Amino acid sequence: MKTSLPVLIASLYVAAASSVAPCAVSIDIDVAPPEPRIEVVPAMRAGYVWAPGYWEWRDSAHVWIPGRWIGERHGYHWVADRWGQVGGHWHHFPGHWER
Repeated sequence: MKTSLPVLIASLYVAAASSVAPCAVSIDIDVAPPEPRIEVVPAMRAGYVWAPGYWEWRDSAHVWIPGRWIGERHGYHWVADRWGQVGGHWHHFPGHWER
């Protein structure tokens, strides 16, 4: 059975793309983030948890990312994004689910 070159290339591309694991991006900077903004948390929504806003580092500046509702995961709790000092630099710890 013959396989055309474009079909073979497409098959290899799909196989390679599906085997690549996502990578986490680590942010370490020398500029402390501003104080978190005070947000008014909207009324609770069934099936969701509130992920508070946080400062994100973009293009050499801190940018405020507003809080948002995210779908809950039973048996887990949301750990909010935060900044902390590591080795004299400011490090962003992304929000994530934890058991």
